[in-house]
Amino acid sequence: MNIQLIGLGLLSTFFLFASSIKIFGWLKPIFEPQLAMFIKYGLNRQIMTLTGLIELFGSITIWFQGSWVGVFGALALLGTSVGALACHLYFDTWKDGVPAMITGLLSAYIIWTNHSFLLTSLG
Repeated sequence: MNIQLIGLGLLSTFFLFASSIKIFGWLKPIFEPQLAMFIKYGLNRQIMTLTGLIELFGSITIWFQGSWVGVFGALALLGTSVGALACHLYFDTWKDGVPAMITGLLSAYIIWTNHSFLLTSLG
């Protein structure tokens, strides 16, 4: 099995789950601590929903490999991972940022495997 396909599957599954909780607040034991973290970081429920929508966009569009849409989706996931890591490092401990480190590395790998397409598209 292709490593890129495994990375796509892991990222998509993780961010579909995470985004659904941020958007709909359906799993209270996870939603409430996440909302408390967002508030601790000086963010509100609307920003949490926006983050969830960005994650949902990325988790769907990363499957369009070989297209600018797929690269843009991976960039969206990398952006949310970097943002989460920055917040965890500033407000919490590095250990809280481990999931963001993993998703960031997987997103960066997906971008890297498509970097020739991205460079060709840019000029």
